[in-house]
Amino acid sequence: MDYSKIPSPCYVIEEQLFRKNLELIKSVADRAEVEIILAFKAFAMWSVFPIVREYVKSSTASSLSEARLAYEEMKSPAHTYAPAYSDAEFLEIMKLSSHITFNSLTQFQRFYPFTKDKKISCGLRINPEFSVVETDLYNPSKPGSRLGIIADLLGDKLPEGVEGLHFHTLCENNSYDLEQVLEAVESKFRKYFSQIKWINMGGGHLMTHKDYNVEHLIAVLKKFKEKYPHLHVILEPGSAFAWQTGSLVSTVLDIVENRGIKTAMLDVSFSCHMPDCLEMPYKPAIRGASDPIPGKPTYRMGGSSCLSGDFLGDWSFENELNVGDKIIFEDMIHYTMVKTTMFNGVTHPSIGILDNENVFKIIRKFEYNDYKDRMS
Repeated sequence: MDYSKIPSPCYVIEEQLFRKNLELIKSVADRAEVEIILAFKAFAMWSVFPIVREYVKSSTASSLSEARLAYEEMKSPAHTYAPAYSDAEFLEIMKLSSHITFNSLTQFQRFYPFTKDKKISCGLRINPEFSVVETDLYNPSKPGSRLGIIADLLGDKLPEGVEGLHFHTLCENNSYDLEQVLEAVESKFRKYFSQIKWINMGGGHLMTHKDYNVEHLIAVLKKFKEKYPHLHVILEPGSAFAWQTGSLVSTVLDIVENRGIKTAMLDVSFSCHMPDCLEMPYKPAIRGASDPIPGKPTYRMGGSSCLSGDFLGDWSFENELNVGDKIIFEDMIHYTMVKTTMFNGVTHPSIGILDNENVFKIIRKFEYNDYKDRMS
């Protein structure tokens, strides 16, 4: 693909790579006899949901808007979990959901009565107080966490109407991490397993990563199902669906230098368009670039917003950069697109797809009214 012909800035998903991930995910679900559903929090590009539905039938939502997207575009009711539901939204969420998980006993007691005559399976999010996630921003099991119910608060019997338990403690982790989490979950919550019909193991299962041990994952899941054959097991990864399936194409608008540091000023923003790079933080890969190498042209990447910290660096290139050069940030389809903002009114990246015939198509181009309509 000639990336010089792609309008900049633009997120580009590659259908062949996307289908490869979907095939692996479906294979895991089939072989382990579990249900794997798509988490919109990481990937919500609904124009490709017809492709997703060839492999996966359901999705998980964390808000009313995501539940609507599941119902309207995935064509199935959502597995919905939110940290808290409001009176104004809950009745609508019920209409759009097959499963609803509650973050606390008080929320369950408040809203469960509305679900009794509906075809909705209710669950509780539990907190095993164990996680391998090192970044506090992404660790839901750190002391004092607002997410999930600890075992000490549940007593000996689950409330009437609870049909499932849900835990989510991983963030782009491997199967050995899941194995550790399951040990913690079983040690604290196994006494409730006979009282429920399903268990949701949440997201963070990065099974499409090249170093992920898929066979071990399947073995872990099969072992769990052998111990608790009555439980329907659900996983809801997000990143795994779109992992390494596309890029963010940008352009160098200027080169500035300050005390020996050269910054390539881009038409994209880390703050607006790649926020995880600043939040995690992490340094993304740039096609044709490397970590700094003495003697090679080296640049910091500067974002297009006025935030002083909207930059990241440094990368070395084979040749000096020039205004108009394309900078292609790899692996920018999961989480990145759903977390974007229009801060500063900076040009928002378009969304495109490179289809199976290697033909590029623009799916969405953002205009002034997209920014204006978000304001009042």
